[in-house]
Amino acid sequence: MVDLPIYMDHNATTPLDPRVFQAMQPYFMEMFGNAASRGHSFGWEAEAAVDLARQQVAALLNARPDAIVWTSGSTESNNLAIKGVADRYANRGRHIITQVTEHKAVLDPCKWLEHHGYEITWLGVDCYGRIDLHELRRSIRSDTILVSIMWANNEIGTIQEIRQIGAMCREKGVIFHTDATQAVAKVPVDVEADNIDLLSMSGHKMYGPKGCGCLYVRNKPERIELTPVIHGGGHERGYRSGTLNVPGIVGVGAACQIALEEMQQEIPRLRALRDRLQEGIISEVDGVLVNGYEPNRLPHMTNLSFEGVDHDELIAALRSVAVSSGSACTSASLEPSYVLSALGLPERLAFPSLRFALGKRNSDEEVDFVIDCLSHAVGRLRGKPLYSATH
Repeated sequence: MVDLPIYMDHNATTPLDPRVFQAMQPYFMEMFGNAASRGHSFGWEAEAAVDLARQQVAALLNARPDAIVWTSGSTESNNLAIKGVADRYANRGRHIITQVTEHKAVLDPCKWLEHHGYEITWLGVDCYGRIDLHELRRSIRSDTILVSIMWANNEIGTIQEIRQIGAMCREKGVIFHTDATQAVAKVPVDVEADNIDLLSMSGHKMYGPKGCGCLYVRNKPERIELTPVIHGGGHERGYRSGTLNVPGIVGVGAACQIALEEMQQEIPRLRALRDRLQEGIISEVDGVLVNGYEPNRLPHMTNLSFEGVDHDELIAALRSVAVSSGSACTSASLEPSYVLSALGLPERLAFPSLRFALGKRNSDEEVDFVIDCLSHAVGRLRGKPLYSATH
């Protein structure tokens, strides 16, 4: 027997790793100092904890510790990166390139800039969610100051050719930002080899705490400059003012340390579990479409469309399984996923889609339960045991 409900929505958030909680715990009540208080031991121990966490994050990214800027998470990091570059380098140009399948935390800042006199090029994607590198190269102009392309899509898992994109931007002298929220701790990330200038990440996507993340800001050999979005106090090299969330920062650092130690073993386990789930569903249910680029996507997730099924009824039939019908930030929308629509999926396939995102606690037994539960639910909703696309 498996314990219900089963959680398979790890792209929305992950449970806090007990080891992360253990690392954070002393900084709530015992070591409560302000990391900016340089005149006594309480501040010193808080500052030391923050510095250690900076080193732990940097080790996972192959970055310099002093390139890590603490934020409240990826949404703030994306805003700081995009708006910060736009304002700081406006004298060079006001043209920015991104893609239509970005998370809202990138799309909305770009739309905001568009309303304030910047020109945004919105790259389309193919049926797998990949941008065309030739189109990107053609889109870069003399006044292009920023390219922002997410590492891995949060809904379909497609991984972009980040290293090539970064090399292209480096060659053209354009700053490259990537929203790596879903990639960090799931696949190897190397900001040096991958030619990254700016990278956003969140703790709660990798078994760390909610409300804390960071922005990698390259400072060697050429320093990337940003105009702050939040002012007051000059914390974090002046990029992000505000008293540091020491417990959260300690938690993000601990989560990165654990990921660094365990990721290479966890990746193949999750990939095998994901393949078991996907193949089991396809073998038991007809009319299933896999969304995303199967040869290069996140190892722990799959997005499936179920032809001939009502979206709301499908979600209701799976009450014992926590899955998503899209991004957690847009799951309440009455419109089909804009990501799936960008792939060219018609509404009849975009609406009845489910995102399964597996994690550390999921097991073979849980996967088999979900396959059985889903096959029965789809069969019942279609009005017969098995659905045939030819009838």
